[in-house]
Amino acid sequence: MSEALANTRPFVHLHIHTEYSLLDGACRIDQLMDRVKECGQTAIACTDHGVMYGCVQFYKAAKKAGIKPIIGCEVYVATRTRFDKVNKIDGNNHLILLCKNETGYKNLIKMVSAGFTEGFYSKPRIDKQLLEKYHDGLICLSACLAGEIPKALLAGDYDRARQTALWYRDLFGAENYYIELQDHGLEEDQAVLPQLIRLARETGIPMVATNDAHYITKEDAKMQSILLCIQTGKTINDVDRMEFQTDEFYLKSTDEMYDLFSMVPEACENTNKIAEQCNFEFTFGETKLPYFKATCGEKSAQLTRLMAVMGLGIKQGQTVTVTIDGSDEDKAFEELQTQFRENA
Repeated sequence: MSEALANTRPFVHLHIHTEYSLLDGACRIDQLMDRVKECGQTAIACTDHGVMYGCVQFYKAAKKAGIKPIIGCEVYVATRTRFDKVNKIDGNNHLILLCKNETGYKNLIKMVSAGFTEGFYSKPRIDKQLLEKYHDGLICLSACLAGEIPKALLAGDYDRARQTALWYRDLFGAENYYIELQDHGLEEDQAVLPQLIRLARETGIPMVATNDAHYITKEDAKMQSILLCIQTGKTINDVDRMEFQTDEFYLKSTDEMYDLFSMVPEACENTNKIAEQCNFEFTFGETKLPYFKATCGEKSAQLTRLMAVMGLGIKQGQTVTVTIDGSDEDKAFEELQTQFRENA
């Protein structure tokens, strides 16, 4: 019998790194869906580091497996702005963003793209200015130990952590922002977790339990360590290599998650509440082109033909006269096709 056939408690993993978190995530998408079904869970999120190019494969695999896909990303938020790129000053904080609907998806891809084209500095970074502009349709989680709030708590600055949490709550809205709780057995987790719970209760911000899943089963921890070695140019025997300090970064069962957060079961229950709010669907098989509105009264198709004829004429050193509403348009277009064939 599978692990959770008889389990009726709802839980959804909302912090997952697939193979598209390159040289970091070791969750093969097809195997990931098998594990989700084995655990008796009905939905799962994709939150790769700073990228979204695995989302379509993830979506199709989840649909095929009868699992609800939740599209998202663990973005890097610049410590200042995405345009500031000074060594040892400008870094980043992690943040989880999940798409509720098509508006959220469009906003997320705009930010992720801007992270590469405008904010790239070691990582593709967005900033709070982009979040202020493109937050609609998204649910936000405060992220792992690399998030802005856990970092402030580890630095002993509870007031800054509180102010940051309130800023995000006010931006995304009370129903769209959650304090994220994690426990991978790290010393930092033990230091931060009680403070996150305190912060959530003092501010009224809801909590959500996640596991920062970089691999599918506990036994896969060593494989993920090898990926990190490849990423950082180290070997498995190097004492100074980057590695996760425990083997708890896997896709845990529902029972494991409820046991881990038994002091705040509502944090596990809220995962299902979030999943119910996330209903973005891809549409395949339809060609979607941007609409160009003609400004001179012509129909767009006619204007396109006119511009093509005139453009080719310029390249050929010729002047082509076209009358939009007359027979000359068809004649000129035929000439255009002939010239294309002759110059092919």
